[in-house]
Formats: sequence, C-alpha cells, structure tokens
Amino acid sequence: MKFAKVVFWIAGVWGVLVLAPLYFIFDVIGRQDPPPITHPAFYYGFVGVALVWQFAFLVIGSDPARFRPFMVVAALEKFSYDSTLLVLFLEHRLHATDLALGGIDSLLAILFLVAFFKTHAAATAS
Repeated sequence: MKFAKVVFWIAGVWGVLVLAPLYFIFDVIGRQDPPPITHPAFYYGFVGVALVWQFAFLVIGSDPARFRPFMVVAALEKFSYDSTLLVLFLEHRLHATDLALGGIDSLLAILFLVAFFKTHAAATAS
C-alpha cells in the first residue's frame, strides 16, 4: 500500500505544480505558441477539471485501500489525455515535444494500474 500512497501523492503534487500556473499564463500561451486561445471557457474549464483531479489523486493516496476502485478511473483520466495527444499528433496538430511531455501522464497511468493491483494483493494478504 505504501507504493500506491507514494504514486498518488507524487501524481497529485506534480499535477498541482504543473496545472495551477496555467491560470496565470493564458495570454502568454497565445504569444509563444500561436494562434491565441479563442475560447477561454474551454481553456479555464480544462485547467479547473484537471486541477480537481489532482486533489482526487491526493485523496486516493491518503487511503489507497478505501479508494482502490478510483485508481482505475484515475488511470482512465490519464489515458484519455494521452490518447487525445496521440490523435492530435498523428493529425499533425501537435508538436512532438508536447506529445513527449504527455508521456509523463502515460507513465502515471501505468503506475496507477500497478498500484491498483498491488493494493489488492496487500489488502487480501492482511
């Protein structure tokens, strides 16, 4: 269970550190990677929902045995983002660098599933 705690706490803290600054760099993104964002509700909506998930990861990490069913949902959250990036990349609508950075989410999704199975083994052993 310690593995699951560590994985979900790292994921939650990492996510908050990466996502929270997005609230303050809306215009910078449009200047550095044109065109400017034209639908701020979608942008801020994505950031808000993604940020809430980071807190869900922290909750899962607080008691992995209790919140074990949510580990699969958490992995789906990560895989859904990665699959979106992959499709955009294959359509030549995403830079390779952005796809590579999305690999962090793929790694976390895999670790979430490993945590899911390890937590089950730990729960049945005790």
